[in-house]
Amino acid sequence: MSVRQKKQEMLAAMHRARALEPSSFVPNPLLDTLIERMQLKNDAELCRVLEVQPPIISKIRHRKLNVGATILLRMHEKSNIPIRELKELTNAARDVH
Repeated sequence: MSVRQKKQEMLAAMHRARALEPSSFVPNPLLDTLIERMQLKNDAELCRVLEVQPPIISKIRHRKLNVGATILLRMHEKSNIPIRELKELTNAARDVH
Protein backbone atom coordinates (compact mmCIF):
# COMPACT_ATOMS: atom_id res chain seq x y z
CA MET A 1 0.00 0.00 0.00
CA SER A 2 1.40 3.36 -0.96
CA VAL A 3 1.82 6.28 1.41
CA ARG A 4 -0.88 8.14 -0.48
CA GLN A 5 -3.34 5.27 -0.06
CA LYS A 6 -2.56 5.07 3.66
CA LYS A 7 -3.15 8.79 4.01
CA GLN A 8 -6.46 8.54 2.15
CA GLU A 9 -7.57 5.66 4.38
CA MET A 10 -6.62 7.62 7.48
CA LEU A 11 -8.55 10.67 6.29
CA ALA A 12 -11.55 8.51 5.47
CA ALA A 13 -11.44 6.96 8.95
CA MET A 14 -11.25 10.42 10.53
CA HIS A 15 -14.24 11.58 8.50
CA ARG A 16 -16.24 8.50 9.50
CA ALA A 17 -15.40 9.09 13.17
CA ARG A 18 -16.33 12.74 12.86
CA ALA A 19 -19.67 11.84 11.25
CA LEU A 20 -20.50 9.64 14.24
CA GLU A 21 -19.60 12.34 16.72
CA PRO A 22 -22.36 14.68 17.86
CA SER A 23 -21.75 18.07 16.31
CA SER A 24 -22.26 19.76 19.68
CA PHE A 25 -19.40 17.82 21.31
CA VAL A 26 -16.57 20.05 22.48
CA PRO A 27 -13.69 18.13 24.08
CA ASN A 28 -11.92 21.20 25.48
CA PRO A 29 -13.36 20.86 29.02
CA LEU A 30 -12.03 17.30 29.21
CA LEU A 31 -8.55 18.27 27.99
CA ASP A 32 -8.46 21.41 30.12
CA THR A 33 -9.46 19.43 33.22
CA LEU A 34 -6.69 16.91 32.57
CA ILE A 35 -4.14 19.70 32.18
CA GLU A 36 -5.33 21.38 35.37
CA ARG A 37 -5.50 18.26 37.53
CA MET A 38 -2.16 16.93 36.34
CA GLN A 39 -0.66 20.41 36.86
CA LEU A 40 0.60 20.67 33.31
CA LYS A 41 1.27 23.86 31.37
CA ASN A 42 -0.26 23.08 27.99
CA ASP A 43 -1.26 20.52 25.36
CA ALA A 44 2.38 19.77 24.56
CA GLU A 45 3.03 18.59 28.12
CA LEU A 46 -0.21 16.61 28.04
CA CYS A 47 1.03 14.85 24.91
CA ARG A 48 4.29 13.93 26.61
CA VAL A 49 2.54 12.60 29.71
CA LEU A 50 -0.02 10.63 27.70
CA GLU A 51 2.74 9.46 25.35
CA VAL A 52 0.84 10.48 22.22
CA GLN A 53 1.93 12.54 19.26
CA PRO A 54 0.91 16.23 19.42
CA PRO A 55 -1.38 15.97 16.37
CA ILE A 56 -3.59 13.52 18.29
CA ILE A 57 -4.43 16.04 21.02
CA SER A 58 -4.73 18.81 18.44
CA LYS A 59 -7.19 16.77 16.38
CA ILE A 60 -9.21 15.94 19.49
CA ARG A 61 -9.26 19.59 20.56
CA HIS A 62 -10.36 20.69 17.08
CA ARG A 63 -13.04 17.95 16.88
CA LYS A 64 -11.37 16.12 14.03
CA LEU A 65 -10.83 13.00 16.13
CA ASN A 66 -13.01 11.35 18.75
CA VAL A 67 -11.88 10.63 22.27
CA GLY A 68 -11.77 6.90 21.74
CA ALA A 69 -11.48 4.09 24.24
CA THR A 70 -7.70 3.83 23.86
CA ILE A 71 -7.00 7.48 24.60
CA LEU A 72 -9.61 7.50 27.38
CA LEU A 73 -7.87 4.54 29.02
CA ARG A 74 -4.49 6.26 28.65
CA MET A 75 -5.94 9.41 30.26
CA HIS A 76 -7.18 7.31 33.16
CA GLU A 77 -3.87 5.48 33.61
CA LYS A 78 -1.76 8.64 33.59
CA SER A 79 -4.06 10.91 35.59
CA ASN A 80 -5.64 8.42 38.02
CA ILE A 81 -8.97 10.07 37.29
CA PRO A 82 -11.64 7.35 37.26
CA ILE A 83 -12.91 6.43 33.80
CA ARG A 84 -16.44 7.21 34.95
CA GLU A 85 -15.39 10.79 35.77
CA LEU A 86 -13.59 11.18 32.44
CA LYS A 87 -16.73 9.99 30.64
CA GLU A 88 -18.82 12.41 32.72
CA LEU A 89 -16.50 15.25 31.63
CA THR A 90 -17.03 14.13 28.05
CA ASN A 91 -20.80 14.07 28.56
CA ALA A 92 -20.72 17.40 30.37
CA ALA A 93 -18.94 18.89 27.38
CA ARG A 94 -21.73 17.60 25.15
CA ASP A 95 -24.39 19.08 27.43
CA VAL A 96 -22.75 22.48 27.77
CA HIS A 97 -22.43 23.22 24.07
